[in-house]
Amino acid sequence: MPPPETIYCAQQIYIPSELPNILKQFTKAAIRTQPHDVLQWAVAYFSALSKGEPLPVKQRLEIPVATQKTDTGLTPNLLKNLHQQFASKEIITKEELVRTWKGLCLPIEQLDTISALGNFSETVNWMQFFALACSALGGTIITALKHACEILTEAPEGAAAQIPFSTFQSLYTYLAHLDGEIPEEQIDSFLHSLQEHADQQGGMVQPSHITGPCDTA
Repeated sequence: MPPPETIYCAQQIYIPSELPNILKQFTKAAIRTQPHDVLQWAVAYFSALSKGEPLPVKQRLEIPVATQKTDTGLTPNLLKNLHQQFASKEIITKEELVRTWKGLCLPIEQLDTISALGNFSETVNWMQFFALACSALGGTIITALKHACEILTEAPEGAAAQIPFSTFQSLYTYLAHLDGEIPEEQIDSFLHSLQEHADQQGGMVQPSHITGPCDTA
């Protein structure tokens, strides 16, 4: 005789007290992030949650312009999320970058393009990758650096997006040398001029300062 079907009642089902809040936060994060592959993103979300790592979540909902596609890849918000996850490391592995990139449901082709430009292999200098990713958002070095200021700033929302001159100098120098068409004298002249602005702002650089000949575009 087959065993009788198990009958469950409310008293037999234990629901952890933290579960409703976990699911609520997960749902809000999914709505804000709008991942193209919810299941893949959910794996990355709960993996990060279990390890106490920064979550792959956009800080705010990005509403695409009606005439634009919604699967255009990297956005400033997503790059900021990537930076939050890797900012504490100078060098990361290509494996963990790929895993995190896929967790945000970003196109792997875009990652391959950026990696090829930086000639990254098994290990990746995060700030160099970040600089190239900023270029992918804009197209010129000027635009890339302005994106970098907006993403890296620790200023409160609504205030000027400032970053330390030393950080700006490192990003600009890397991109300018990689470009290969900006004379060294022009690089030095621009940085010297910008440092004068920074010295008047407590050593900080903001987008309004970046008006010099950063590139050849």
